Amino acid sequence: MALFRSMQAFVLKISLFFCFLAGSPLLLAATIDPIRHADSLFAAGDQINAARLYETALTQGRLATDAMLLKLASAYEQENNVPRQLYYLQIYFDRHPDDAVLRRMNDIARANNLNGYETDDLNYFYLFYKKYGVYFLLFLLFPAGYAFGVLAIKLARKETIPLRQKWVLLIYLIGLLLFVNLPERVKSGITSQDRVLLRTDPSAAAPVAEVIGRGHKVNIIGSHDIYLHVFWHNELYYVRRDNVWVI
Repeated sequence: MALFRSMQAFVLKISLFFCFLAGSPLLLAATIDPIRHADSLFAAGDQINAARLYETALTQGRLATDAMLLKLASAYEQENNVPRQLYYLQIYFDRHPDDAVLRRMNDIARANNLNGYETDDLNYFYLFYKKYGVYFLLFLLFPAGYAFGVLAIKLARKETIPLRQKWVLLIYLIGLLLFVNLPERVKSGITSQDRVLLRTDPSAAAPVAEVIGRGHKVNIIGSHDIYLHVFWHNELYYVRRDNVWVI
């Protein structure tokens, strides 16, 4: 009986040993940082699988670095997936507004008949705001501070303040408020489906004004339930949220 028990224990140990050997690659794969693994694949030239690992890390809540965004854009360029390439370039551009990146996106879009990436006044205003908005805001705050100071002194001295000065200051402050908040409220998005319906109202029963394809860029100015309020070709439309990759 003792011999039988010792044989059972030996067989159990052997089984556990082989189970450990079989499971160790899976355990090792689970402990490897997916981003480091993706970096290794990208350096080895396997950009497609590297992109899959990068996106897995992003879905797990990891923050995309600038290098990761450029690698993802490069991988999707190699895969000829233009919408995803432009999506990651647009995220990079939002972080680092640069005229060269804007022109690069415009060239890619023009070659693939995609709209919304034009180097027009709106995009250049956005570029200017992202690059120099803080300095311009500080410049605008000086007159506002000076005007408030003058009004405070007049109030302290109990002097009469002309109505015209009050209106001028109010209009100036409203313009300053718009400059601070409007560009931040406007987001951009890229259509993610082959058939994206632009509707005149936020409803499935609303008329379809236009149908556009995948990869076009739209400016988002608001939302209503499952619909986004977008600006497209100088017109306002509504589009389902799940049809757009919001930047």
